[in-house]
Amino acid sequence: MKLHHEKLLVATLAGLIITSAAAFAVGPAVAAGYVVDQKAQVTNVPWWDQLNVRKWPAWYSKRVGALSPQSWVWVERCVTVEQASDWCKVEVGDQQGWVNSNYLAVHHPEIGTHQLLTMN
Repeated sequence: MKLHHEKLLVATLAGLIITSAAAFAVGPAVAAGYVVDQKAQVTNVPWWDQLNVRKWPAWYSKRVGALSPQSWVWVERCVTVEQASDWCKVEVGDQQGWVNSNYLAVHHPEIGTHQLLTMN
């Protein structure tokens, strides 16, 4: 019986190690970024659609919410993704997550214009 428990413990530990390694392999890579700390408007989204808010800065990450076209968000920071669009961490009320920077325009009240929030 003791040998059975040892085998079960080893199998459980191996499963935990494999699961942990898979989480790191599938998760988004740590990327260089830049601070924004500015208000921005959701743009380039059709009136009938919504912008998905993701848990992590990646299109395959879990969807944690959605933003309506033309809605306003607070952009905390963005990360640079090589050969792809940047991702920005946004906050609206108690909702926060990551959105593709191609769908955000920073508002410049001093000159009354909007500028897409992308470094590419």
